[in-house]
Amino acid sequence: MPGGNIRSEHHDGYLLETGPNSLQLSPELEELLEHLGLTDQLQDTAAVSANRYVLRAGKYQKLPGTPPGLLLSGFFSLKAKFNILRELRRPAQAPDATETLAGFFRRRFGSEIVDYALNPFISGIYAGDPEQLLVHKTFPKMVELEQTFGSVLKGLAKSGTPGTRRRIISLREGLAVLPKTLATQLTNVHFGAAVTKLTRTATGQYTLETSCKQDLAPYDALVLALPTYAAAPLLQPLFPAAAAALEAVYHPPMTAVYTAYRRADVTHPLDGFGALHPKVEQPYAAGSIWTSSIYPNRVPDGHVLFTTFVGGTQYEAQARQPAEQQLQQVHAELSRFYAIRAVQPLWQYRYSWERAIPQFDHRIVAAHAAADALVAEGIHSTANWRAGVGVPDCIRHARALAEKIAQGAN
Repeated sequence: MPGGNIRSEHHDGYLLETGPNSLQLSPELEELLEHLGLTDQLQDTAAVSANRYVLRAGKYQKLPGTPPGLLLSGFFSLKAKFNILRELRRPAQAPDATETLAGFFRRRFGSEIVDYALNPFISGIYAGDPEQLLVHKTFPKMVELEQTFGSVLKGLAKSGTPGTRRRIISLREGLAVLPKTLATQLTNVHFGAAVTKLTRTATGQYTLETSCKQDLAPYDALVLALPTYAAAPLLQPLFPAAAAALEAVYHPPMTAVYTAYRRADVTHPLDGFGALHPKVEQPYAAGSIWTSSIYPNRVPDGHVLFTTFVGGTQYEAQARQPAEQQLQQVHAELSRFYAIRAVQPLWQYRYSWERAIPQFDHRIVAAHAAADALVAEGIHSTANWRAGVGVPDCIRHARALAEKIAQGAN
């Protein structure tokens, strides 16, 4: 069935996203929605979603949304604010392909920014560890700004409006409407027929064997829109080195736990998008999205719904715990941080990804190099491990690749 990582489910009056919960409305995504006739399905997040919270000293504090806000608020210490200002005069260093996100931000802004801004963001959005992710693979724009302007803050100020957020959207019936609608526009498509074997003809073309025992033949070029762990077995007989590089890419486990309470039992105002947890605070979960605050129509009246993320690189042990233990631990943590009066939730549900978001750490370098080399063999790749982990990234990359292949065929 179409959908991939984008999945929406209806349960007991709740609309749940088990993959991406919302999308940044990029120009390419907006054009695709218009082409599919889905613009009337667009749903913006509620106004309170502009507020983002971070756990600090056991309590949720609002994270400033702009660079000036970082200096004027009480979220960061005076030392951290001084380090932010010093970034303007700190000299640039030569690019280092092994530098991690944490190393880059610690060098430019200091440890407190890494602990209480970068760490929770990377854990919550990328399911990753900034001490492992490579800056030139994850945030190449930051490296470019340092090299071009000598300062990240100077670069942000000169290249655009810092702190400006793109419109965050969903679709009224869930994001899964997007791939399902897209699938209706496809021709020569074979749903439920997994590709099981890739062979190459004497003329260099490719034949695909499927689980339905079909031979789909022959093609001058292939596009692998697959995760690395699914692409690797297909490539192994013909390109074993490339297959090994793709197989090595790390996808940590992740579980989304959905927990509902009566609104009257939750004393926190829930006036935001959600809350992220820095690793230094030693939490159980990476954080929660306040689903009922950003999309009030997705829950029954008088209820609140938390979407809590358990797992990722920094919380892998929690992701592998038994389901009942996860549900209990999430309820206990929510009760503590949100002063919830209910002894038990009204409702809970969980959805687990054994292999979730691909990590752009040192292992991705060889995978990207292998993908580049395969192009000369007529094999292209477009997926979140190649394009970037966001859906808009994948749409942008796939569109550019389609145009490139079409031009080559003319």
